Amino acid sequence: MNTLIGLIIIAIGSFGQSSSYVPINKVKNWSWESFWLVQGIFAWLLFPLLGALLAVPGGSSLIELWGSGGALPAIIYGVLWGVGGLTFGLSMRYLGIALGQSIALGTCAGFGTLFPAIFAGKDLFHGDGLMLLIGVCITLAGIAVIGYAGSLRSKNMTEEEKKVAVKDFALTKGLLVALLAGVMSACFALGLDAGTPIKEAALNGGVEALYAGLPVIFLVTLGGFCTNAAYCIQQNIKNKTGKEYFSVKGGQLINNLLFCALAGVLWYSQFFGLEMGKSFLVDSPVLLAFSWSILMSLNVTFSNVRGILLKEWKGVSNTTIAVLILGLVVLISSIIVVAMAQV
Repeated sequence: MNTLIGLIIIAIGSFGQSSSYVPINKVKNWSWESFWLVQGIFAWLLFPLLGALLAVPGGSSLIELWGSGGALPAIIYGVLWGVGGLTFGLSMRYLGIALGQSIALGTCAGFGTLFPAIFAGKDLFHGDGLMLLIGVCITLAGIAVIGYAGSLRSKNMTEEEKKVAVKDFALTKGLLVALLAGVMSACFALGLDAGTPIKEAALNGGVEALYAGLPVIFLVTLGGFCTNAAYCIQQNIKNKTGKEYFSVKGGQLINNLLFCALAGVLWYSQFFGLEMGKSFLVDSPVLLAFSWSILMSLNVTFSNVRGILLKEWKGVSNTTIAVLILGLVVLISSIIVVAMAQV
């Protein structure tokens, strides 16, 4: 039962993340870089900080907790993850929510699950390590099928249809950006792993396991914010869009801030849910190690379902949709296979 509860919590957070890029359509008179910076303040600073405060032991502080060890590596991995987060946003721009998230998150799932295991010295060819590797391989197979659906989609659509579905659609450029985003985004998982001493200090201080990892998440997102903020400000200067923050006033400004905040809290919900869900998986070591891949697989699934509803796949053949659905089924099967192996 604990396993099911943990998976449901992770799924709820994943559903929130898959919806986090929808509010951008409601933000008016701001360029992409302006939106990305403002929503980043909510997604990577404000909400993670509020979450971190839930894990402060009585009579202690966040500063003391971070002094337990691992804070600097977590931030550095966060800076690297920030490159992935930045290019992740660009992959949405070139491929749309469905395909962009599929390629980036699929790559992220594989590397983000295997890197911590490899660095910890786990044998990936025997026992639990082999089960973990099998799960990741099934996940990557599902991503490959979804990627093939994306190529079919590109062939079946006219240039006009591509522009209607995704304004800046560019398959080759989008795939390269999405792959880079996936590899660098895997550094988030490494950051969480590096911050283990902080999580253990919170647990030893009496903090519930549900919240113990949240201070580490803030450190990783803080590093990521630095990378993204530097790029967005550079783009503001280059494109002379910095004045947008001040030229929008009144109701429109409130509208933009509210939708940026909505995008931020939806994005953060995936990691809030991941940490809470993992606390129910402690009795299943492989499933616990596979939790990162589970989150990414669910993100891909929900984003593609949402992409279909938003008509990003409009104009493609039934065969293409069938291939997409097959890929999603393979993705979900990776979770089922690993979960059943732990029963």
